[in-house]
Amino acid sequence: MNPKPSLEPSSGPLAGVRVVELVGLGPGPFCGMLLADLGAQVLRIDRVEAAKAVDRSRPATNAMHRSKQSIGLDLKNRQGLEVFLELCDRSDVAFEVFRPGVAERLGIGPETVCARNPRLVYGRLTGFGQSGDLAPRAGHDIDYLAISGALEQLGRADSPPTPPISMLADFAGGGMLLAYGILAALFARESTGAGQVVDAAMVDGSAMMFTPFYAAQASGFWGPRGTNLLDSGAPFYDTYETADGKWIAVGALEPQFYAAFLIGLELDSTSLPDQNDKSGWPILRERFSSAIKLRTRAEWEERFSGVDACVAPVLTPEEAPLYPHNKERNTFLNIGGVPQPAPAPRFSATPAASPRPPMHPGENTEAVLNDWGIPSEKVAALIERGIII
Repeated sequence: MNPKPSLEPSSGPLAGVRVVELVGLGPGPFCGMLLADLGAQVLRIDRVEAAKAVDRSRPATNAMHRSKQSIGLDLKNRQGLEVFLELCDRSDVAFEVFRPGVAERLGIGPETVCARNPRLVYGRLTGFGQSGDLAPRAGHDIDYLAISGALEQLGRADSPPTPPISMLADFAGGGMLLAYGILAALFARESTGAGQVVDAAMVDGSAMMFTPFYAAQASGFWGPRGTNLLDSGAPFYDTYETADGKWIAVGALEPQFYAAFLIGLELDSTSLPDQNDKSGWPILRERFSSAIKLRTRAEWEERFSGVDACVAPVLTPEEAPLYPHNKERNTFLNIGGVPQPAPAPRFSATPAASPRPPMHPGENTEAVLNDWGIPSEKVAALIERGIII
């Protein structure tokens, strides 16, 4: 069984901030994790059906639900709806990841919730935003990247646009953007005294992530996909296979790093095309590839150890937590038997506590609701009726 959720005050820069998270797909829980990592008290609202169906004999393992509390709540029941509204009355932040209009149909939209608690920051995360032709449409990471102009720029010159795993739009341009917006709204509340609605759209976030490349294209510095310095076009900024079928990453952009890289490969610069002569890049790529294929990844690690050539091993997710630098900085943690990235960034004056294991839906509902100020007799009656679990 999972341990009971800690009801002790949290530590970290967001200690004392209460957040209601309506359960949803990845970007929403990721936003909640970011806030919980920094000390916010995040209460996840799960569906009653999910709380009933979960196997409580097995530990919860979803890292995005670490350090949170959870209740199962029937929002379609009038009394369940009232519990949700009471929780929002006691909260600093509430956020949801529904399509536009869904929260309003449930009776928990910002007009209703914020009228009761004008200091509430109400976050909304969608793919296309709360307005615009596509606002009510379904989509996924690849679609948001496509219409933001980001996807066309991803991939090699001889390949079609290549979608990354769903990190860029969903998590960076979505969950992290929402967390950023929530924090900005909390900061604004300090001077205005009022909360506000944060409309975070993954299309908007995807476009923002590519701001420097739009500027580079406008100036003529950036060309077609896969032909530039930072998108695999340059042979000195790419990945190469080693003798043992593993990979190293090379980022030897600046002249001094490039010179150190050539020394490590035992290549004579006078026998090679100039680094910045694009017509010679195919020759450089072939020479680099042939040289790197002669040694294993471990041998290249040893060869470039302590050398500023911007060469690094391409680690697997299993290897990364064991890498010496990552171990020294505790970049990864093992929580409940699940290796996962540690909270970031780090704070000198208000460090956050180590994350707690995630909770199952509806874990210790009574204790959590009592802590949030819902009377125990009311909680017991709602549990008996199956409205909460």
